[in-house]
This record gives sequence, structure tokens and C-alpha cells, in this order.
Amino acid sequence: MKILKNIIVDGKHQKPMVTDVFYKENHQPKKIVVFCHGYKGFKDWGAWNLMAKAFAEAGFFFIKFNFSHNGGTLEQPIDFPDLEAFGNNNYTKELDDLGSVLDWISAEEKFKNEADVNHIAIIGHSRGGGIVLLKANEDARVKKVITLAGVSDYKSRFPKKENFKNWKEKGLFYVKNGRTHQDMPHFYQFYEDFVENEQRLNIQKTTQQLAIPYLIIHGDKDTSVKIKEAESLHSWNKNSQFEIIKNADHVFNVSHPWKKNVMTKELEEVIGVIINFINL
Repeated sequence: MKILKNIIVDGKHQKPMVTDVFYKENHQPKKIVVFCHGYKGFKDWGAWNLMAKAFAEAGFFFIKFNFSHNGGTLEQPIDFPDLEAFGNNNYTKELDDLGSVLDWISAEEKFKNEADVNHIAIIGHSRGGGIVLLKANEDARVKKVITLAGVSDYKSRFPKKENFKNWKEKGLFYVKNGRTHQDMPHFYQFYEDFVENEQRLNIQKTTQQLAIPYLIIHGDKDTSVKIKEAESLHSWNKNSQFEIIKNADHVFNVSHPWKKNVMTKELEEVIGVIINFINL
């Protein structure tokens, strides 16, 4: 198996996407799968590398990357050394970043015998689920879309009332990262960018308009993004396929760091469902 880590993909926002590819080198163009991490996530979180290997073993050209402003750096793509970048992230930057990764793989000569640019599926976890839905609806290169524990709405996730007032006045609020114990900054530009692009960032409208195959996967023990959000997504697009993973939490019972060389049975089930869906 060929594994290329930390490839630099340039984007529109002065910071590159640090990108990995996993594939079997056999000079046969393979269906492309692009994975997008979620909020406070990164490409090397938990068992995502094991997941990438599983897709490559199954015959796909698998790509995962860090969003340009996720808080990682080229030198340290794991965790969040660049909190200034994290605070300046927003949804439209993430949409642009995913578009830049699609541009890159579509034009990259080095992989032209290994990656079939006519068959691209995109997967998004949690907040990344919204990003892949929005991108799938505006980019014809995307042929299938998959959400893992995906969100159904962005607007409701902003601070409420008094907290929002403080955020607007100070231009900044913090969210504690329970794992790293960092105070993660959010600058007010995040909300301003949302308001400016609210129609584009409407997940419900996008899901209703979606004309390509769509797979929704959610764990029934998810306490971070409740399963009712998956039910909403499915209700907005009756042609979607909805799969509930029994006893699975928000990250399909994986944690970070993940020291084992095997995935949880829940994450293995997720991958099996996705492989069958893409190969249909």
C-alpha cells in the first residue's frame, strides 16, 4: 500500500491543507474518497489512519486532510498549536478548502493512473457533514456524499442571548477543549461570515435540493450530535439511505490517541456500509 503523508495543497486563504493519500499502487484508476474532519478535529485523530488504510485495502484512492484553519500547522498537523488560525476559521473557508482539495486531485498528474476523477465521493464527520453536503450540491465533480454523525444546522450552534451579546461586544469567546485543556478562541468574524453567506450555508435547503446518492450514518448513542439531526436530514431527502449504528457514540467508540491496531466494531461497520454504498 502506498501512503503519502502531509502533502501540501495550496488553497485560497494563505494557509495550505496538509493532506494524506492512501492507495494500492496498481496503475488502475480507483474511485476517490475524500474525508473531512469535524470541529476540533484533524486528519490524524483517533483511528482515522486505520480507516484510511481500510478504504485503500478495499480498492479506493483515499484522501484525508486538515482544513487550513483547523489550528494545526505544517510542522505539527496533530492538535492545535495555531489557535489564532482556529479562531479565524469559518464555514466558507472550509468549503473553499474542500474545493481546493478537489481541484488538486483533479489536476494532479502524479496520480492520474491511480485516481479516477470521474468517481469522487466525499465523507464528512460531525460539522464536516454539513460541509460535504453543501459542497456536493454546488460541485458537479462530487458523485456521492456521506455524512457521519453529521449536523443538520449551523445557525443553532452559535452562542445564545447573553453569551452572544458578550461575543459581539468583545469580538471573541472561548470553548474549552476537554482533551487538550486549551481555551479555543472563536472570533466574531465566524458569525459575520455566516450571516453574509446564510443562504449558501443552509443545510436543510441544500439537502432538499441534493440530486446525487446520499448516505446518512449515525450512532444511536451519540450525545454530541443527537440522532434526531440525522432523522431530519433523512426527512429532507427521502432518496437518502439512512443507517443507524447500534451502541455507537459520536466517534463510533474510538478515542484519541488510538493505540490499538484495530478499529472498533462500530467503525468497521461504518466502513462496510460506506464501501457498499459507493460501489452500488
